[in-house]
Amino acid sequence: MSVKPIPAVLHATSMSIMAYGFMSLGTIASDEWISKQTGGHWQFLTILGLAAAWITMALSLLGDLFPSSQSINGIKRSLLMISLPVSIIVSGIYWTLLLAFPHLILPPIETSSEPAEPSSAPEVPQFYRIPLTMDLALHLAPSASLVLDFFVLERKYTPRQLKNQAPVLAVLAAVSYATWAEYCASKNGAYQQRPPKSTPKRKADSLDDSALVKPAKKAKQVEVKKLNGAAKSGSKAKKVDKNLVKKGKAKEKDTLVEDEDEDWDDMDDEVEDLRTLTKHQFEGSDEEGEDAYSGGLSELEASSEGDEDDEPLRDGNVQELQFSDDSDADESEHGESEAEGSDADSDNSDGPITAKNIEARSRRLERQAAEDAELERAEANYTEPTEAFFKLPTVEEREKEKASGGPDVQEVQMRMAECVKVLNDFKNLAAEGRSRSEYTEQLISDIANYYGYNEFLAEKLFELFSVSEAIEFFEANEVPRPVTIRTNTLRARRRDLAQALINRGVNLEPIGKWTNVGLQVFESSVPIGATPEYLAGHYMLQAASSFLPVIALAPQPNERVLDMASAPGGKTTHMSALMQNTGLIFANDANKARTKSLSANVHRLGCKNVVVCSYDGREFPKVLGGFDRVLLDAPCSGTGVISKDASVKTNKTERDFTLLSHLQKQLILCAIDSVDASSKTGGYIVYSTCSVTVDENEAVVDYALRKRPHAKLVDTGLEFGVPGFTKFRGKKFNEKLSLTRRFYPHVHNMDGFYVAKIKVEKRQKRTESKEENDEMEGVVLTEDGLTKDAEPTFDDAEDDAYITESKRRHRKKLGYRVKPRTQAQVAAAG
Repeated sequence: MSVKPIPAVLHATSMSIMAYGFMSLGTIASDEWISKQTGGHWQFLTILGLAAAWITMALSLLGDLFPSSQSINGIKRSLLMISLPVSIIVSGIYWTLLLAFPHLILPPIETSSEPAEPSSAPEVPQFYRIPLTMDLALHLAPSASLVLDFFVLERKYTPRQLKNQAPVLAVLAAVSYATWAEYCASKNGAYQQRPPKSTPKRKADSLDDSALVKPAKKAKQVEVKKLNGAAKSGSKAKKVDKNLVKKGKAKEKDTLVEDEDEDWDDMDDEVEDLRTLTKHQFEGSDEEGEDAYSGGLSELEASSEGDEDDEPLRDGNVQELQFSDDSDADESEHGESEAEGSDADSDNSDGPITAKNIEARSRRLERQAAEDAELERAEANYTEPTEAFFKLPTVEEREKEKASGGPDVQEVQMRMAECVKVLNDFKNLAAEGRSRSEYTEQLISDIANYYGYNEFLAEKLFELFSVSEAIEFFEANEVPRPVTIRTNTLRARRRDLAQALINRGVNLEPIGKWTNVGLQVFESSVPIGATPEYLAGHYMLQAASSFLPVIALAPQPNERVLDMASAPGGKTTHMSALMQNTGLIFANDANKARTKSLSANVHRLGCKNVVVCSYDGREFPKVLGGFDRVLLDAPCSGTGVISKDASVKTNKTERDFTLLSHLQKQLILCAIDSVDASSKTGGYIVYSTCSVTVDENEAVVDYALRKRPHAKLVDTGLEFGVPGFTKFRGKKFNEKLSLTRRFYPHVHNMDGFYVAKIKVEKRQKRTESKEENDEMEGVVLTEDGLTKDAEPTFDDAEDDAYITESKRRHRKKLGYRVKPRTQAQVAAAG
C-alpha cells in the first residue's frame, strides 16, 4: 500500500510542536530545582502525558509511511487508549484552573516586604506565567492532535476492544503512575512540591528585656505597677496593659503557624510586630509620658512578688522561631512520642495552633479520620438478617398469588435475589423451619414467571448449574449472541475479506485464536447477508458454536466423510474447505425440503466435492458405509439456542426429551457403524448438539460407549470449554466423558453446545468365552469363531416400534401411500 502524505504531515507537525514544548522546559525558572529531584520533570503527569502523546504521533507517522505493518498500527491503537484520555484530562483541568483559579496552579510573584502606601484600588495578585507558545505546546497540542487523529484519521474501535482491552490498559497505566509517584515522593519528601522560597532559615533575635511567649488559655492580665507606688499611674498602667494584652492576643491570632505549604514571605513583618507587642506588654504607658515605667525585668520581678499569675513572664526564656521550607518537615519528628504527650492537653483545649502542636494535631486528625472511615466501612458491610425483610411465601400464598394474576415483576426480581442469597448461605440466612427445597422450589417458580419458561424446563435447566450460575445462564438467554461469519477459504482469505467488508462500512474483528476463519460483526451499514462478497461465496453466515464440531472432526484431504444432518450446509461447506475440495463429502438431511438451501449454499461457496442426499440417518449402515469420518449434529431440543428461538421456553415437555434422546441414541449407533475402523487416517465420529441437557448429551454418548465397546472417547482438540459430566444427580457415566466439551452462553458468549469425539477401533477377532460373546452387543460369531460387522441392535423392545413408525412417517412425507397402523403398532408407539 502507498504512503499516506496528508496524515504523515499532520503527525510530523504535531511531533515537532510537542518536542518544542519539551525542549523549552529548560528555560523556566524552576528547572534547575526540579532537575535535582528524583524523577525530575517525569514525576509530573503533564510531562508523562506529553511523552505518551509524542510516542503515539511517532507510531502514527510510521504507520503512515508503512501502512501494511499491522504490528505498528496495533501498538499505536493500544497506546492511544492511554494517551488520549490522559491528555484530555490534563488539558481540561489545566486550562479551567488557569482561566478561573490561577492562584491554585501559578506561583505568586514575590513583592517587597515594605508596607505599600494605602490605595483605594484593590490589589491585583501577580503570578509567574510561562510563555504562551510553550504553554500551548505543553497543554494544548497533545490533546488537540490526539483528538484530531482519533476522530478523523483513526478507524473506529470495536466494542470488544473497548470492553476488554481499554479497561486493562487504563488500570495498568494508573497503577504504574501511582507507583512511580509514590516512589518519587518517598525520595523527595513530598508530592510534586513547589520550589522553596528564597527566605533562609533563621531564628528570631533575642530581645533585650522581653521574650516571645505563648499566651495561656486562662491567664490573668499582667498588672504593671509603678515603682513609686503611685495609685493613679498604677491604675492607668493596668488599663493600658489590659488593652495591650487584648491587642496582643488578636495580633498573635494573625501570626499563627499555618500549613507548611503556605508562603513565609511576610514573616519579617510579623517578627517586628511581635517585638513591638512584647515591648508594649512590659513598657506600659498612659497619657502622661512622665509616669511611664521604663525599667528592666528584675525590677518588675521585685514589685510583683507573690503574684502567681505572672509566672510565665518572670522566668520567660527566649523562644526560638525557626522558619523553614518543606524539606525541614522531618526535623521535628525526632521526638514524636514526647510531642504527642506534651500536646495532649492543648489538642483537647481551645488554644491556638502553634508550630509545636500543629504536627501532633495533624497526626491526631489523621487517626480520627482513619477510625471514622473504618466505622463507615463496617456499617456498609453490615447487612441485616435476610428474614428481617424477606419472608418465603407458603404454598397457600403462592396459589393465591397465581390466582390473582401473578406477582409484580419487581417483587419477583427481589425475591429471586433473596432466594439466591439464602441458598448460597443457607445455614446462616435460612428462616427457621424452612427447608432448602422450599427455597429452591420458590426460586424455580420465580425464574419460570420472570423469564417465561414452563416450570418443567426451568427446573431441568436450573439443575445443571449452581444457584448463582443458573441465574447468569437464564439472563444470557435473554441476550442475542454476536453475529459471526466464516470465511470461505476456497474463494477468499480472511484478511482480504475483512478489509473488503470494512471498506463497505462493516465493523468486525476476528472471533478468537481458536479459529482462523471466523469474524465477529459488531455493526454494519449494509445488509451482511446481501453484500457482493456474500453473493460471490466469500463467506457464510454461521454461528460460532457450529465451527466447533468441524474443528473437532478435523477432516483431511482425500477422505470420505459423512455429514448425517447437514442442512443448511454451514458445517458441510466448512469441511469442504478444510479438505481443499478433495475427497468426497456425503451431505445428508432427512428433510428433503431443507436440502434446497443446502444445495444452494454448496454451489454458492464453490464446493465441488459434496454429494447431497436425503435419507433417514438410521438407514445409513444399510445404504452406505465405510466412511473415514462421520459428523453427527443430532436433532435436539434447542435449549442452547433459546436466544434465537424463544418458543423453546414453553413448547418442550418431558415427552419431547424422551423421544429426542431415544432418536439420538439410534443415530449415534448408526454413525459408529458407518465408520471404517480400518481407515489409515480416520475412524472418527463427532457427536454434537445445540442443547445443554444431560439427557441429550452425556447420557447418549455413555449409552453408545456401552453398546459399542470398540468405540472409545478421545480428546476433542478444543482448547476451551467446560468438561462434560461424569456423574449427574445420582447417575454415573463413563469417566472418559470428561474429555467431551460443553459450551454455555453465559461463559463463552456463544450458543449452548456439546461436542464429543469418538475413535472407532477394530472389533475383536476372537472371544475367550461364550459369556463374553453374549455380552457383546452388535457382534455376530461365525462358525470358526471369528466376528463380522453386524447391523446395529438395540436392547430396548420399543426400538422396533419407533423405527417402524419413523419409517412410516418418512414415507408419508415423501408422498407414498402408507398402510394404516394396527392397534398393536399404536400401542407400541405409545
